[in-house]
Amino acid sequence: MEVTSDRSKAQVQEYMTRDVATVSPDATVGAVAKRIAESDDHSGYPVCERRRVEGFVSARDLLLADEDEPIFKVMTTDLLVAHPEMKVNDAARVILRSGIQKLPVVDDAGNLVGIISNADVVRSQIERATPQKVGKLMRTLEQIHEIDLEQERRTVALEALTPTQGRVYADELEGRRYELERGLAEPLVVIDNAGTLLLADGHHRVLAADRLGIDEMDAYVIVVDREIDLGMAKTAEKEGLERIDDIEVVDYAHHPLVQTTQRLQSGD
Repeated sequence: MEVTSDRSKAQVQEYMTRDVATVSPDATVGAVAKRIAESDDHSGYPVCERRRVEGFVSARDLLLADEDEPIFKVMTTDLLVAHPEMKVNDAARVILRSGIQKLPVVDDAGNLVGIISNADVVRSQIERATPQKVGKLMRTLEQIHEIDLEQERRTVALEALTPTQGRVYADELEGRRYELERGLAEPLVVIDNAGTLLLADGHHRVLAADRLGIDEMDAYVIVVDREIDLGMAKTAEKEGLERIDDIEVVDYAHHPLVQTTQRLQSGD
């Protein structure tokens, strides 16, 4: 096993999937082949004995094997793995150069703690600008209201969010849906105003997620321990925005930039 570890702000543990499907070394080739055939998400599995990674088995490993053969006889044991503190960029290089799609993530004892895929790596690149947005918003709120704020990363229920934007555009909504289906969407930005969760950024993502039947999403949360009078809360109240169902979806032709362009072209 080859393990690389390095400390960085963008670490594998921030983007890896923690709930990993595995198979036992004693499982049969036939049983694992059936699992792969019935799955839309898996073309192989880490092979674990009490969470310790013993190998990896892919569909290719099963092709010429007998159905009753135990997995430990056909699995790959010469593994490339990642460490939770490994830099995402380093994991990306391993994935790119090796041609594999997923890296098991193991701790110092060799126990499986997650898995990181090429999609997770792409997502990490998309998210880079988001902390800057959050930091800028936090500094603005602190200056205006003369308070100190904290930031958290947590999962929020969509039904608990109060939108602060009254409309989204259909074409951009489709783009966010495409990203969500491939696990590439960046986190939301939410202000927890003494228990009221105001959606500051991510209205298209939230509506797309709702249409896909997703109930909760990852978010950067700015925490206000005492309720303050926020302008975006007033806007939401004025426009009658209480839940995400109140957001209007409009056609791209009604986008202000498109309308301005059309006026310029027509000479109005």
